[in-house]
Amino acid sequence: MANIKEEKLRSLKHSNIAASIAGLITLGVIIFVAFASMLSVFAVYIMDAKVRDEYNRVSQVAELYLISEADPGASRGPADDYIITDEAGKIIKEHGTNTCDLASGGKMDVLEIAGAVDAVEAQLSEDATEISDIKDIYDLNDGIAQRIRENGITVYPDTRYPIIKTGKGGRVSPDFPGLGSALRALADQADDESVDVTGYIRLPYWIEVPLSSGMHMVCKASFDMNYRELTILGTLLVIVVIISIALLVFMIVFLCRNLKNRKRMQEVFFMDEITGGHNWMWFLSNAEEELKKKSNSDNRYAVLDIVFVNYRNFCVCHSVAEGEEMLRLVGDKIEEHLQKGELYAHHSAAHFAALLIYTDTASLEERIRKMTADMEKVNSDHKFNFWVGVDRIGILSDENSGKVNLKDVDIEHEYNNAGAARASITGDDSAIAFFDAKMVEEQKWIDTINENQEKALANEEFLVYYQPKYDPRTNTLKGAEALIRWKSPAHDGLIPPGRFIPIFEKNGFITEIDHYMLGHVARDQKEWLDKGYSCVPVSVNVSRAHFIEDDLAEQIRDIVDREGTPHDLIEIELTESAFFDDKNALITTIKKLKGYGFTVSMDDFGSGYSSLNSLKEIPLDVLKLDADFFRNDSGDGRDRIIVSEAINLARKLSMRTVAEGVEEKDQVDFLAKEGCDMIQGYYFAKPMPKEEYAGKMGTSDM
Repeated sequence: MANIKEEKLRSLKHSNIAASIAGLITLGVIIFVAFASMLSVFAVYIMDAKVRDEYNRVSQVAELYLISEADPGASRGPADDYIITDEAGKIIKEHGTNTCDLASGGKMDVLEIAGAVDAVEAQLSEDATEISDIKDIYDLNDGIAQRIRENGITVYPDTRYPIIKTGKGGRVSPDFPGLGSALRALADQADDESVDVTGYIRLPYWIEVPLSSGMHMVCKASFDMNYRELTILGTLLVIVVIISIALLVFMIVFLCRNLKNRKRMQEVFFMDEITGGHNWMWFLSNAEEELKKKSNSDNRYAVLDIVFVNYRNFCVCHSVAEGEEMLRLVGDKIEEHLQKGELYAHHSAAHFAALLIYTDTASLEERIRKMTADMEKVNSDHKFNFWVGVDRIGILSDENSGKVNLKDVDIEHEYNNAGAARASITGDDSAIAFFDAKMVEEQKWIDTINENQEKALANEEFLVYYQPKYDPRTNTLKGAEALIRWKSPAHDGLIPPGRFIPIFEKNGFITEIDHYMLGHVARDQKEWLDKGYSCVPVSVNVSRAHFIEDDLAEQIRDIVDREGTPHDLIEIELTESAFFDDKNALITTIKKLKGYGFTVSMDDFGSGYSSLNSLKEIPLDVLKLDADFFRNDSGDGRDRIIVSEAINLARKLSMRTVAEGVEEKDQVDFLAKEGCDMIQGYYFAKPMPKEEYAGKMGTSDM
């Protein structure tokens, strides 16, 4: 796209909510991990504390045993269940009930007590959930064993089942209906304040501590979790689950609102504030998306620039509000003529853009004419006119219909092409113009001029040609006009002014050319004076663009003075169109120029509509009759009557006359008879280089 706003539009249109989702998921994971870590840290803390307490207790049992063995009479041995093993791990003494599984080698990865699982499954075969509960105890036991090993303690599994004790002191064997049910029983009893809550889960195991002479004591221990500890762990677990669910719900709600708000923002962003329909940004985005669809790859498309002719005049005569209402009605009419897959939008001011599908140029033109006819009738009290520029995508003429990849199409570029076609329309009536190869070449030429004008000026590629002006009665040289030619190294021959002057007038470079020409003419005149030539006044065109400058007269004076040229040898020539601008500023500038000693002339007299009124108010010295008076003789003598009266009028106003474009002898004779002061045309001489023109002048000693 051509500007920043369009680039941002593309980013908005093609963006997704992946970043929002990722951010929310990251936040959720962080919070979940934080609470899960709290739960884990608390559980680990409990495990470590209980394991260390049991290890310390067993160590005390071992010390008591050693004391009793050293002095049997002085001390009784410990009452705990324990066994004594030698260096080879063989049992040499037992006390109490030996349920230690020494065969495990101290491995408690999973509490697989011989026959225990099978027994439990047999007893609880009708309740799969209860079997799962018992296995939960095994998993818990496996986690405890892992913490014990991490503390550097050797443990052995117990061959008995885990014990669940209720608040009333009852023991729950594995045939009790599951861990979950046991915990529920504990919770139910906890609600009754009269009940002593002493429920717990006990997981038995055996801890080994070293004795002297390579012997070891393996003493029975247990991992107990009471009701309160289970409640805390359960509460933390519930909190983690609730937070996870809340985060999930929040993310879903946030994403839904985000999508809804994003849709509303796009609707506002793409709405045209005048028509209430779609704006140019919407068209730009959606038209390119439409072209990229695979289903449309075989279609032919045309982009239209539709202009409401004289819209501003309508607003001036009525009101802006009424004008905008007309725009809304025009937009509705355009929409009525659209088919599936076609788009339109209000571009700016009185411009609309449209994307149409077509099969051939003739049918496309017919559709546009019907649409234009309907738009002309949007108001029964007025007949409006519309200009439509059309760019058929990938087609520059009926003969050139090469296939184009629609995915590569730049809609803005195509719309500019349609605008260029529309700009070629003249008149006030509704009309249609198609962009073609000739317009492409013209645009390329304009780009070439724009790119090279500064360099050409610096390299003095612009040449001054002179076309002499003669007295028709004596055939003597009375003056000349300075004309510009461009000798570009990139082109063969000279580039005529008609190929670049209109471009300079549009892009504003014409003011630089005016200064350039004025300086060169003044320099040439001074050079010829120094060489003794009989110099005559030379007229130099000054563009109407200059007359917005308050110091134009001073600029002209200073340029001529820098070359040392007498002011009476420079004539400032204005086109009649300059008189349609700020008349007061123009009159002020002309008076200043005349005060500085310059001659001022009006070019193309008779080509406009206000010439006589201009002559009444503006103090001119020379009147140049338009060349069309002499090129398009009607044959009924009317042209000659007008020329005769113009010469007579100028004489009465103390103005000299110059007839330009004269090519025939009978024209010269007629002008001489009528008293025309000078003739400029091919009859006497064509424009010529300054060296050739110098040969036309006589020297002062002749």
